[in-house]
Amino acid sequence: MSVLIVGSVALDDIETPHGVKAGIQGGSASYAGTSASYFAPVGIVGIVGDDYPKRYLNYFKKRNIDLTGLEIVKGGKTFHWSGYYEANDLNSAVSRDTQLNVFENFDPKLPEQYRDADYILLGNILPQLQLKVLDQVRKPKLVLLDTMNFWITGMRDELLKVFKRVDLVCINDGEARMLCDESNLIQCGRQILRMGPKYVVIKKGEHGAMLMSKKMLFLAPAYPLDKVVDPTGAGDTFAGGFLGYLDQKKTLTEDTLKQAVLAGTTMASYCCQGFGIDKTAKLKAQEIQQRLDELRALADYKKIRPRIR
Repeated sequence: MSVLIVGSVALDDIETPHGVKAGIQGGSASYAGTSASYFAPVGIVGIVGDDYPKRYLNYFKKRNIDLTGLEIVKGGKTFHWSGYYEANDLNSAVSRDTQLNVFENFDPKLPEQYRDADYILLGNILPQLQLKVLDQVRKPKLVLLDTMNFWITGMRDELLKVFKRVDLVCINDGEARMLCDESNLIQCGRQILRMGPKYVVIKKGEHGAMLMSKKMLFLAPAYPLDKVVDPTGAGDTFAGGFLGYLDQKKTLTEDTLKQAVLAGTTMASYCCQGFGIDKTAKLKAQEIQQRLDELRALADYKKIRPRIR
């Protein structure tokens, strides 16, 4: 298994200014797994009830996403989230209802064939469970941690233990400022690097993403969209595309990490153009390549040689 994704598999009800969708595929593992599967072999570890639609399970199999690590609880109900976005703020979802159901007792157990995965995504689950996953893997090339404001405010000490054991922390700008109690994102990035990881990616929504190490700073633009349908799962989609691309390149260098940021950004832009995984589930290779080329062109320019007086 090349890319291992541990996270939630859910059923979502989502309302945006562009419509309402009920019972759609959601959860961090669904978004990240879909994105990564365009680049690399993927396995997911998660939990659902036997109410989880068979057509969604068949979708994962069609995308060659390995489900050996997906636990299906007989008689159980799948994690369900309901939320909406205000027309003037598509960056923040407002939760209507969260029913953890079987996810409340999620205890990730990695199948033997998953323990040698090269790239690991720790999705938004309890920090204690993230540590449990790390205790089960052997020698991954890179571990990416995704987190959220709930753990930052409620389980900071436990979360920082995870920071010390991962290679890259992926976090959005609001969460970075909350974690570091600092408004300047460069300073936030430096603080996070001192917490343990080698790299940090700070996602800035429509303003792109920032990749930092102690010796590197890379700023990637967002792909310009004239219509955002549903931003749910864009961050997970970014992380999945990022790791999938890295697996495809086989080497970890500053250059491949920068390329991976652009690949993740490309996949996230497609995610925002449909409800749930609707858009990313139907992509063709040439579509991804074309948008990636367009995004790369936005980030590139010829050397500027002004006459300085």
